[in-house]
Amino acid sequence: MAIEHKSEIKIDIALDENRIPEKLKWTAKDGGVEDEETKAMLLSVWDSKNKESLRIDLWTKDMPVDEMKIFFHQTLVAMSDTFHRATQDEKMTATMKDFCDYFAEKLELKQQ
Repeated sequence: MAIEHKSEIKIDIALDENRIPEKLKWTAKDGGVEDEETKAMLLSVWDSKNKESLRIDLWTKDMPVDEMKIFFHQTLVAMSDTFHRATQDEKMTATMKDFCDYFAEKLELKQQ
């Protein structure tokens, strides 16, 4: 099967003198994103040969802790949805969603 289209996702990281991220920008033209600033990113890729996840976790030094908690909660919820789409495992998806609710409750993220 021939490759008909290529898509690029670009991440630009501006570092301070200690190599700590000060600014993060990303571009995904196929998704309509160009040089959008962000405060945090989590990237995971699967190394099939070694059967392991490889990760890049970055956040700027001015990322507020309260926003980081929300970011993690939303990421966990999205991972639960992705897990379900990829595996159709209803039981484990429900368990993951229960954990997401617990996480939000303990961090007091859910509004009463």
